[in-house]
Amino acid sequence: MKISSLQRLLGGFLFSLLLGGAPTAFAADCPRIVSQSPYLTLALEWLGRGDCIVGVSRYDRLRPELPRTGGVMDPDAEAIALLEPELFVTSNWTEAGAVAKSLPPATRALRVDGFRSVADVEAMLRSLAEASAAPDAEARLAAFARDWRAAAAAVGGEGRRALVISACSGQPYSFGRGHVVGDAFVHAGFDVVESVERIRHLRPGEEIDSIAAAVERFAPEIVFSLTPESAEQCSAELGLLPVELVGLEGSSFFHPGSGLVAGLNALAEQMKR
Repeated sequence: MKISSLQRLLGGFLFSLLLGGAPTAFAADCPRIVSQSPYLTLALEWLGRGDCIVGVSRYDRLRPELPRTGGVMDPDAEAIALLEPELFVTSNWTEAGAVAKSLPPATRALRVDGFRSVADVEAMLRSLAEASAAPDAEARLAAFARDWRAAAAAVGGEGRRALVISACSGQPYSFGRGHVVGDAFVHAGFDVVESVERIRHLRPGEEIDSIAAAVERFAPEIVFSLTPESAEQCSAELGLLPVELVGLEGSSFFHPGSGLVAGLNALAEQMKR
């Protein structure tokens, strides 16, 4: 039997009530928000607007009690309309046309990035803060700007040639300087050697088809492997590399936002060993 969006929403409401609360925020200054990407949910939580969220995408694990509103590429217009949101926030991966078709007329929409650089993360957080009228936003944003710069300065990369990869979930890939991960390592003092702007997939059929081939091409002094929380195993190539390998838990880097401070602090600790 096909489950309608209304049935899914009612299930979410009932589950929330069983937990002892309602899935909506009632404060007069708290807009009803649908967050269409997990990293934006994390950012809204950090901004003190988590209680304003009334719906999240199917990929969101932070707020399992809330109704689901489709994905970044395919927002569920029926589910969104039933929630009557005042604000809909999504990645700019969601096409503007898809956003317009998915929202009730009175709903404001905000499309942001955050994946291009750490400065872009700051811009994303500021846009979310302004759109949601987040309390104490200026103090939070100033603290983030101060803390990530201090954490990056403490790493002491000293210009070492670094290849930054993810090799513990699916096909491996490396990060360039035009991605927030690569940019964070540049701010930490490393010479990020990947030549593509954002991400290079290291797989058969590509110009550089493996981690070993990337190491041979770019001659890094050090390889950083970022591991997702959900990873079950890493590429066997990592154990065969002829250069220094440093493993880092990747969630602080993969979700652009305030978690970058923790990621850079962890990187600094690794470099002291």
